[in-house]
Amino acid sequence: MTAVDDPVASDKLQSFSPVPVMRPREQVEEQLRAAILSGQLPIGAKLGSEAALAVEFSVSRTTVREALRSLATQGLINKVPGSGGGSFVRSVDHQSFGHVLREGIENLLQLGTIERREASAVRLLLEVPAVRLAAQKATPDDIAALERILERLKAAPIDHPDIPLLDVEFHTSIARASGNRVLSSLIFALHRATEPVRHLELTKEVGRQSHRQHSQILDAIRLHDPDAAEQALVTHLAYLDEHPREDETVGA
Repeated sequence: MTAVDDPVASDKLQSFSPVPVMRPREQVEEQLRAAILSGQLPIGAKLGSEAALAVEFSVSRTTVREALRSLATQGLINKVPGSGGGSFVRSVDHQSFGHVLREGIENLLQLGTIERREASAVRLLLEVPAVRLAAQKATPDDIAALERILERLKAAPIDHPDIPLLDVEFHTSIARASGNRVLSSLIFALHRATEPVRHLELTKEVGRQSHRQHSQILDAIRLHDPDAAEQALVTHLAYLDEHPREDETVGA
């Protein structure tokens, strides 16, 4: 009896699925990705031109261009325009991940695919466990970094253009002190994309209260008290929610 005549053998054959053949763009993308992640193409290395890569892979320049665009979206390469530019291998670590994630969130916000309140809600959900971990794990260097940021915030006028970035740096540094690099990257991306201070009623009183609350958060981290750190952060976030800019809608 042949396999075709044998119903059991026939059932076994029917359980197999065809393996899809990758398109030329996917083949180029996969090979370049593998070379980057394996270190064959080190950080900072310049890839060949589109024309050179097209010849090397025996594909069209359009195919190469699509593959490079996909790799750039994934944060694996950086495309620099100009005569001295080209495609360069980016650093692949938690910090570059945070920057790529930030760019993605900003694009979604600009396109209107997501709303700022959605990104802000996720950021708030992540900041509580981050500050608790920071209170448990913060090193003297972590605490010193937070102190330096607070000094710069205290010295800057309320309308100084660096205030939003310093606020992002303060909250991101707390997340970094948690010791969880993925958590740190997520909070950086969400904080940088939403920049909550830009949506805050920045009066002198709000600035003083915000600085006092930042100091209380730092004090709790310095004392390695997770409960106090969480309470100080929650109080701070609730206070910010109570003082939106006049042109901001509730929950925006």
